[in-house]
Amino acid sequence: MEAADENDTRPFESQFQTTPRSHTHRGSVVTAPHVLAAIEEENYDTNHPNLGTALIINQVNFSTMGKREGSDKDRDCISAVLQRIGFNVRVFDDLDKIKLLTHLDEVAHEDHSKNDCLVVVVMTHGDKDVLYANDKSYPIGNLWEPFLGDACPTLRGKPKLFFVQACRGNSFDKGVKLSKMVTDTVDARSSADTLLYTIPIMADLLVMYSTYDGHYSWRNPINGSWFIQSLSNELEQNAFGKELLQLLTTVTRRVAYQYQSNVPGNSEMDAKKQIPCIVSMLTKAFYFKPK
Repeated sequence: MEAADENDTRPFESQFQTTPRSHTHRGSVVTAPHVLAAIEEENYDTNHPNLGTALIINQVNFSTMGKREGSDKDRDCISAVLQRIGFNVRVFDDLDKIKLLTHLDEVAHEDHSKNDCLVVVVMTHGDKDVLYANDKSYPIGNLWEPFLGDACPTLRGKPKLFFVQACRGNSFDKGVKLSKMVTDTVDARSSADTLLYTIPIMADLLVMYSTYDGHYSWRNPINGSWFIQSLSNELEQNAFGKELLQLLTTVTRRVAYQYQSNVPGNSEMDAKKQIPCIVSMLTKAFYFKPK
């Protein structure tokens, strides 16, 4: 059910209002000059000294689940390209739930004021709305909750980017045929007692999942996962040449077009496809900037 806005003057509202409002009526649209100026800012600020911190959480071995062969290849590829771009990369292998959540909380309490953004890459087993440490599961929201606007002040107004390589269910994408005709053609900066504008707690967060909700995510035991390999390749080639969402759309296209499962003798799993999924609460365009 929708919450009624104070500006909503539908007739039924009068049935519930028995006493006059004693406060000064405020409209819902904020028109202060500094807010309008903020709306005009189309790009995130990338003039900080550092690009930012990148956390790589690589879960290969589990106490009650199968080993994730090929994940070390993913870890090495994505950590190497993020380092080349300019991130301060930290790698964590086979963390239990307590250590994983503790590390996230510790990083959230660091000073990120000189950083452009934050990147977190998680590679693990997963299911609907949960991920697995090497001993227990945890709600996927535990990844970003420590970094939201109400919990991590020095990342307010900055992109917080999460990339999740994990299954989100057990469904397989069988794909569809596509035919195409081809023709030849030649943080608000303010004093301590001044609030420039307010933003939602969830603002400036992006989560890119390796697969769509409810579906299986593919990983080759030798060559790594389709998603992390595609992300690594695209960052290697175009990190400084494309806006972030354009870059990630290309990652989605790489996974969707370039890969297909090869499991001979298993009709349920053979010749299946995969499509990554982006959930974006970004409010501006973001470009990785060389430092």
